[in-house]
Amino acid sequence: MSALDQQSHQDETRPLLEQTDTLSTHYHSIESNNASSPAHPHYSHHPIYNGYHASPGSYDYTRNDDDSTISSTKKPRLFCVRFAQNPLRCIPAVVLGLLLNLLDAISYGLITFPLNNPVFATFGPDGISMFFVSCIVSQLVYSCGGSAFAGGNGSMMIEVVPFLHSIAQQIVTSVGPDQQDTAIASTVVAFAISSILTGIAFFLLGALNLGSLIGFFPRHILVGTIGGVGWFLITTGVEVSGRLDEDLVYTLSMLRKIFLDIHILSRWLTALVAALLLRALQARFKSPLLVPAFFMVLPLTFYLLVLVCGLDINQVRDAGWIFPLVESDQPFWHFYTYYDFTKVNWTAVAKTLPAMLALTFFGVLHVPINVPALGVSTNKDDVDVNRELVAHGISNALSGFLGSVQNYLVYTNSLLFIRTGGDSRMAGIMLAAATAALWMVGPWIVGYIPVLVVGSLIFHLGIDLLKEALIDTWHSVHYLEYITICAIITCMATLGFVEGILVGIVMACVFFVVQNARRGEVIRTMHTGQEMRSTVRRPYRQLKFLKHVGSQTQVIKLQGFLFFGTINQVERAIRDLLDERAWDLSPIRFLLLDLQLVQGLDFSAAEAFVRIRRLLQTREVYMGICNAAPHSDVSKALRKAGMWIEKDDDASDLQCFEFLNDALEWCENMLLQSYYAEAQQPSPRIPSPIKADNRGQETSYIASPRHRMLDRAIQELTPLEPTSHPLMQSSANLSQPMLVLMNAFSDLNKKTSVDFYHKLAQYFERATYTRGQAIWREGEPCTFLIVLEQGALRSVMELGREKQALIENILPSTIVGELGLLTASQHRTRSLIAEEDSVIWKLTRSAFEEMLQADPAMANEFMLSTLHFSSERLDIMTRYAFQLH
Repeated sequence: MSALDQQSHQDETRPLLEQTDTLSTHYHSIESNNASSPAHPHYSHHPIYNGYHASPGSYDYTRNDDDSTISSTKKPRLFCVRFAQNPLRCIPAVVLGLLLNLLDAISYGLITFPLNNPVFATFGPDGISMFFVSCIVSQLVYSCGGSAFAGGNGSMMIEVVPFLHSIAQQIVTSVGPDQQDTAIASTVVAFAISSILTGIAFFLLGALNLGSLIGFFPRHILVGTIGGVGWFLITTGVEVSGRLDEDLVYTLSMLRKIFLDIHILSRWLTALVAALLLRALQARFKSPLLVPAFFMVLPLTFYLLVLVCGLDINQVRDAGWIFPLVESDQPFWHFYTYYDFTKVNWTAVAKTLPAMLALTFFGVLHVPINVPALGVSTNKDDVDVNRELVAHGISNALSGFLGSVQNYLVYTNSLLFIRTGGDSRMAGIMLAAATAALWMVGPWIVGYIPVLVVGSLIFHLGIDLLKEALIDTWHSVHYLEYITICAIITCMATLGFVEGILVGIVMACVFFVVQNARRGEVIRTMHTGQEMRSTVRRPYRQLKFLKHVGSQTQVIKLQGFLFFGTINQVERAIRDLLDERAWDLSPIRFLLLDLQLVQGLDFSAAEAFVRIRRLLQTREVYMGICNAAPHSDVSKALRKAGMWIEKDDDASDLQCFEFLNDALEWCENMLLQSYYAEAQQPSPRIPSPIKADNRGQETSYIASPRHRMLDRAIQELTPLEPTSHPLMQSSANLSQPMLVLMNAFSDLNKKTSVDFYHKLAQYFERATYTRGQAIWREGEPCTFLIVLEQGALRSVMELGREKQALIENILPSTIVGELGLLTASQHRTRSLIAEEDSVIWKLTRSAFEEMLQADPAMANEFMLSTLHFSSERLDIMTRYAFQLH
């Protein structure tokens, strides 16, 4: 080929070939990765054409190569070729989806009616037709925008068959087997009504955004129900493959029939062996296409054996190995002829209402399982369960009005369909059209289906469901939950499906009460900051202020395991605190939740903490979480819910503390900041491991109950301020230690003269300590008491080598060690360490004895004042000991 011919050939072919880096690559990424936006700017989203269409002028796709361009006459051709390629890519997925629908039809659909009941003995083809109608309706609803999954497959599920059998049997029993027309009409109408009820339940849950409520239902009851369905399928497999003409009941005569009759035994045992062979293959090969491939090969193998053995097909059919031939003139819509409302026994239909509700209840529980699971498997993180519930409601209601049965988004079929290139709306619509064509072919295909195929598929499903319920949960659930699962399966096998579900619900409730009876209420106690105080040793003025406003701190001590059933107690208690009437009487600024006795919490409880935080934000209330170890399960759950703040982050309405005492100290510091700011007094430096920030002020003071409480406290404490004390006003140039002694004692006794403090100061001697230096150690002799002038101290208890427990933080103008000196104790019970560079004034034992000899009256007054601090400290430390339990 010449260079000119090659160039011309490239110009002709490049628009179709070079699309691999634009359009073809784009379509491939859409189908493989579930993309949501076009890769090329000339394409925009559309709900039909694989998600994309062309806008005017968008196919002006030019190429500069030796000044050559694609002519405008080729643009329509490109559009047609590209549009044609879109459905062609869906064909493999559609073929696979159609095969799956066919397999489900000859297993689920074929046994929609209880074929062993003489009334419904020939209803296999009608069940298949109803299955196809339900499948088509659900597929169209999901593919036309109802579901977020573009390639989601919908169809009837095997789990509904036992409930449908129960409805049919109840109606036959109610009207009598001799009134076949009435029984048939009533049954099909009951099926349709049950589908409509299921649709209404789905739609209401989704429209009212109540999808999350389904997750609150105990999952082990659903697992037990699935196990019951598995056992039903095992028995149904025996009935269908053994070609029994009656229900399989647990009697000696029935056991003899299925085990001693060689013809019946050979038929169902062959199907069971085929199912076990499939499970063995699944253990070796993990391909998702194994099951459909197996059931494609199985009927071919069966007919090959018939051909090799030279058997007559009619004789094989008469022996029960192939389903009977369907009347040739029976149309695909034949089941609609059963809808004769003049023959319906509405009383019998009404009696099946419990079974309908149980079927609805069971179906509703599947959506929150299948939908999120499919979202995870397809990497789709924008799945809205409520939207899927609405889609299920529409599809089930339409199916019921069209005379068919329930349908659901099928996880396995959808995943296979999507992974083989069917992740598009068009692929789903094509699958619905292909299924409709298969339905219109007619039910004659049933007469050529080997019983072995249907029986083995039913056995396979039943074994799989039983394994899921009994084996997979053996080490995964609590033993009481496992007992419930076994009880549900047993009751469903012996009593019925409705009874089995009711027994499971009752047992779950009983076991829940048994497991939680010992735990009692999750709120152990509730206290205010007046009742529970930090161990910080503060001056008298601060203590008195905190007594007035301490009720603005609310402590709630929680206990036990917090989950969706108990966390509402905490929410109600907090809402009561924020109620208008309660708020006017006792407003709060800080809410501390003590989790020391909490054993764990689930996701619902963690989400409740988020709601509580939002609720407190509306009242400008700080929220504190205390006693949650940083690496505990409780803190991990709170972190996942966004309810954990490191203590270095103070600029937040949420604070997390290692101990409740730290939280109380932080709240007191915040209140004192407000006090000094409102009283227009210089705020003393409050040393603390947890600093208070500047957000303690309310943004709106007018008519604020908290601000009114603060004002009242300031007015009562104004006479106690140092500048208002008569001694301070008369002595402008006070020296130390007179000033610190007056700050410590003058608030207790306003009648004390300056001369008293002048004499008292003569017995004190000054000392300084650097940060980290010990003033005394635990076990040392009690030889002096101190008054802190400036700095900060901490009192600690030695717990072992290099281990200490903080007991108190000590602020200026407070006395320490008075009991050891006044009571002549021999040894210190705690160590006293300088938290910062500090200045103290000591009163030694010898100086105190000298004071007793020289001025007994002054010594007496001094002892009374110091004992007041001791009594105050005893009360606080008692409360501190109480808060530890």
